Amino acid sequence: MRIAVGSDHAGFELKEAVAAHVRDAGHEVVDCGTYSADRVDYPDFGAAVGRSVAGGDTEGGICVCGTGIGIAMAANKIAGIRAGVVWDATSARLTREHNDANVICIGERLVGPQVALDAVDAWLASTFDGGRHVGRVAKLDALGGERV
Repeated sequence: MRIAVGSDHAGFELKEAVAAHVRDAGHEVVDCGTYSADRVDYPDFGAAVGRSVAGGDTEGGICVCGTGIGIAMAANKIAGIRAGVVWDATSARLTREHNDANVICIGERLVGPQVALDAVDAWLASTFDGGRHVGRVAKLDALGGERV
């Protein structure tokens, strides 16, 4: 599986650990940046991961920032992306099983390294349950770009 990873400066250290962990698990990693702990803006990297997944270059994405929230908002601005903030293995598994999340987002300031890696493993190992969730995911996808 090809997995895009991306982070801002506040998530850089965890992104590097996640990328190594994903590679060690036998997946190919596409690093969308950032490439140092120098200050950058999370929307640039959440969008880059989202574009990689939505464009079919990668089959899933993992984003990291300080909280996971801002970078998830950025990724979700890309049509076709369903990014969820996760904080443990259970939330990561459920984002895939119930929401068919193709991107997960983690907060380096909120989630310890081992818990984050366990969440990544759970997300990678899980699959979409389908069934009653299919219609809900279709509704999510249909919302893209709506203006009021």
